[in-house]
Amino acid sequence: MKELILDTSLGCKMCEAKVQPLLDADPRVIEWEVKDGHILRVVTEGACQKCVNKIIGEAGYEVKEQLSSKDVDPKDYAHKITHEIPKIEYEKPKVTAENAGKYYCPMMCEGDKVYDDMGDCPVCGMPLEKIPEPKPAVKYSCPMHPEVESDEPGDCPKCGMPLEPVMPETSEEEENEAYTDMKRRFRLSLLFTVPVALIAMLGHIIPSIHHQMLSMMSQTAWNGIQFVLTIPMVFYTGWIFMKRAYSSIITRNFNMWTLIGIGTVVAFVFSVFALFFPTIFPEQFKSNGAVDVYFEATCIILLLVMLGQLMELRAHSKTNSALKALLQWAPPTATVIRNDKDLVVAVEHIEKGDKVRVKPGEKVAVDGIILEGYGTVDASMITGEPIPQEVKEGDKVSSGMINTNGSFIMNAEKVGGETLLSKVIDMVNDASRSRAPIQKVADQIAKYFVPIVVSVSILTFLIWLFFYNGENAAVYALVNAVAVLLIACPCALGLATPMSIMVGTGKGAEYGILVKDAESLQQLNDVDMLMIDKTGTLTEGKPSVHQVISFSDWEDEEIIKTAAALDKNSDHPLAKAIVKASKEFSDAQYEVSDYRYLIGKGSEAIVNNHKIQLGNHKLLSKSILNDQQFKEIEKQQAKGATVVYLLQDDQIKGAISLIDPVKPTAIKAVADLHKRGIKVMMLTGDNQQTAKFVAEHVGVDEYQAECMPEDKLEKVKEYQAKGFTVAMAGDGINDAPALTQANIGIAMGDGTDIAIQSAEVTLLKGDISNLVKAFKLGDKVMRNIKENLVFAFFYNVLGVPIAAGVLFPFFGILLSPMLATLAMSFSSVSVITNALRLRSSKL
Repeated sequence: MKELILDTSLGCKMCEAKVQPLLDADPRVIEWEVKDGHILRVVTEGACQKCVNKIIGEAGYEVKEQLSSKDVDPKDYAHKITHEIPKIEYEKPKVTAENAGKYYCPMMCEGDKVYDDMGDCPVCGMPLEKIPEPKPAVKYSCPMHPEVESDEPGDCPKCGMPLEPVMPETSEEEENEAYTDMKRRFRLSLLFTVPVALIAMLGHIIPSIHHQMLSMMSQTAWNGIQFVLTIPMVFYTGWIFMKRAYSSIITRNFNMWTLIGIGTVVAFVFSVFALFFPTIFPEQFKSNGAVDVYFEATCIILLLVMLGQLMELRAHSKTNSALKALLQWAPPTATVIRNDKDLVVAVEHIEKGDKVRVKPGEKVAVDGIILEGYGTVDASMITGEPIPQEVKEGDKVSSGMINTNGSFIMNAEKVGGETLLSKVIDMVNDASRSRAPIQKVADQIAKYFVPIVVSVSILTFLIWLFFYNGENAAVYALVNAVAVLLIACPCALGLATPMSIMVGTGKGAEYGILVKDAESLQQLNDVDMLMIDKTGTLTEGKPSVHQVISFSDWEDEEIIKTAAALDKNSDHPLAKAIVKASKEFSDAQYEVSDYRYLIGKGSEAIVNNHKIQLGNHKLLSKSILNDQQFKEIEKQQAKGATVVYLLQDDQIKGAISLIDPVKPTAIKAVADLHKRGIKVMMLTGDNQQTAKFVAEHVGVDEYQAECMPEDKLEKVKEYQAKGFTVAMAGDGINDAPALTQANIGIAMGDGTDIAIQSAEVTLLKGDISNLVKAFKLGDKVMRNIKENLVFAFFYNVLGVPIAAGVLFPFFGILLSPMLATLAMSFSSVSVITNALRLRSSKL
C-alpha cells in the first residue's frame, strides 16, 4: 500500500467537489485529501500516478507531477477497507512466447509496455532493454548412441546408459545492444566529422592552407562539401538525439536532449539557409563571398554527445561486472539421483525434493540441506568469507558455493528463481536501476533549468542584436545564443545520481552487501541510531559449554551425559552445544521415554526410570538454590554465560554454563560506529546478566534484555518519536516487525537462513564489521553524488554567462559553439570519471 503526493491541475474547492465522487468510487483509493488547493494526497493499493491521472481525468483534471511516494502500513487503514482491493503490480516483463526478444524501458515509465524495435523510451529517453530470447530446450542424448535424443533425462533404450544433457551451443556473451549501436554510430560519425572540421577550421588556423583551398575551389563549394557530410550526421547517426529532443518537447519533459536538439537544429538550419539562400543575408554575414556556416559545430556537437553516451553505456556495462560474475557462477548441469541412478540434468530441470549429488570441485546448483556425506565449501562468492566451511549432514548449502573437498547428497529445497543466487542477481539488478530521493532534486532542477536556459539564449540573442555596436551584430547574436544552449546542457546533472548508484550497488555486492534500492543507500547515510540483535551479530551465534557445575554427588560427566540424553533430538542451539560436549566422554546407554517440551521453561523426560528436567530458572519452583549455589550462578552469568539447570525428580543435581563468544570484530565495529556519530542499542531476548556482560564488553550505548518481538518494535517507535533515524539490524525473521518499522531494516545472516526480502539492506556475511562497511558505502555513494552535482553545476553556472558574452566587454573573450560543446561534454566526462572512482574505493 502506497501514499502518493501529487501536484495536480486542481485549483479550488469546486475542483475538489468534481473529483470527489470519482476518487470515492474507485476501490483502489483507500484515502485521499487535497492540500493547498492543488496538492493531492492519495493512499492506494494497486494504483499509480497514471491510474490517478486517469481517474481525475474524467473530471477534466490531470496529475502534473508525482512529488513523492512511500509505503504505508496497511494496518493503519484496515478500518477503511470494506471491499476487495484489486491488486495491480507492474513488474519487469516476464519472458513469454509473445514478448521474448522485444524491448522495454528499464524505468518502467509505461508499466509493462513492450516495443518491437530497439530504441529509446519515448518518456524518459533511456535506451530500451531487450527481453531475453527463450532458452533453447535442453536435449538429452546417449554418449554411446548420439542419434538417441530425448526431451527429458532417463536411460538410453539401446544400451541402458544414463542420457546426458546436450547443452545448446551459445556464442560468447553479446555486448550490450545499446552500447554496440552507439559505438557503430560513433565510428561512422568520426568519418564525417573529421573532414568537416578540417575544412572549417584548418584554413583559419593556418592562413597559407586557407589560400590554397580557395585556389582549388570557392568558399561556397567548400561549404557545400560540409553540407553533404553533415546530412548523415543529422539524419542518421545523430538522429536518435533529435528524436529524444522532439519527445521531450511534445511531452513537456524538458531535459538535456531538449537543449542538444535545439542547439543542433539552430546551427544546422542557419547553415543550410546560409548556403542555399545567401542573398537574403547582409554582407556582414559573409566572408570570401559566402555566408559563414556552422556545419562543423553541428557535427562536433553530435559527435561529443555521442562520445559522452558511449562512455556512459560503457560504464554501465562495467558496473554490472559483479552481476555478470554472479550470472556465470550458476552451473549449467547437476547430478540428480532418480530411481537410484545418477542422472546429469540441466539445472532448469531440477525439482523441489530432488536428491542432488555434489562431487569434489563441483558448484552447488540449488539451495538445500545435506542428507548424507560431507564437504568443504567455498562460499566466498556468496558471503564474502574467504575461509572454506566444513559442511555435513543437516547443514544448509546454497547455489553458487563450490565444493572443494568431499562429496555429499543434498535435498533440493529452493530451485530456479527461489535460490539465493537468483535473489542476489535480482537485487543487484533492481538496485542498479532504482532512484534515490536526491535524484528528485536533480530532476526538478533539470525541469526548470531548460526553459530558463532557452530564455537566457533568446535574451542573449536580443541583447547582442540591438546593443552591440560593432560589425556583424546579428552573427554575434546567433553564435552566442547557440553557445548558451550548448554549454548549459544538463546531461552531467542527469548522470550525477544514477552513475554513482550503479557503481555503488555493484561495489556493495562485492562485499556481500545487497541494497534493495537507491533510497536505502541514501538512508544509510542519514542513520544516527542503530538497534542490533545480540546473537549471531555481536556474538558468534554458536554457544558452547563453558563449565559444568555440580550441586550434588553427581560428577560432571554424569550431568552432561544425562542432559545430552534429553537433548539429543532437539534442534535448539544450546541443546546442540550440550550434545557436542558430551561426546568427549565415554558412551553410555540411557533409556529415554515420555519426552515433553515445557513451553518457556525447557524439557523433561523419563531417563532410566527417573524424571529428568532440563531448562531455565523457571524450573526451580520446587528446588531453591542456596546462597553458595546462587553466588556461583551469578558468577557464571557475570561472564555472559547462559545457565541451564538439571533436575532429577524435582531435585537440582547441577547446572551447565554455556557461553556464546563475542565476535572478535564486534568491539572495533561498535567503536567505528560511534566515530560515525551513530548510537548503538543492543536488543536481545537473553537474560539480564548475559545481556549486561555483552553490552559492557562490546561497548554499546544502551541495551535491553528479555525482549520479545513486540518489545523491539516499540523501541524502534520510541526512538523514531524522539527524532532519530533508526536502523534495525537482525536476522530478518524474528525481528521482522522491528525491521519493517525502522527507517531502514538490515537483515544479517549467512545468506541461507535469512529472508532477503524483509529488509532494505541484506548483509550476506552476518558480521557487524560488514555493517560498518554498509554505512561506509552509503556515506561514499552520497558524497560521490554530491561531488557529481557540484561538477555539473560548476560548468553550467560558470559557462552560461561566459557563453552569453559577459567577458567580451572587458577581455574580448567569446565562447564559440564548438568550445561550448566541448566544455559541456567535459562536464559529463568529469561526472562519469568521478563515479567510477567508487569502484577502486575500500570499505
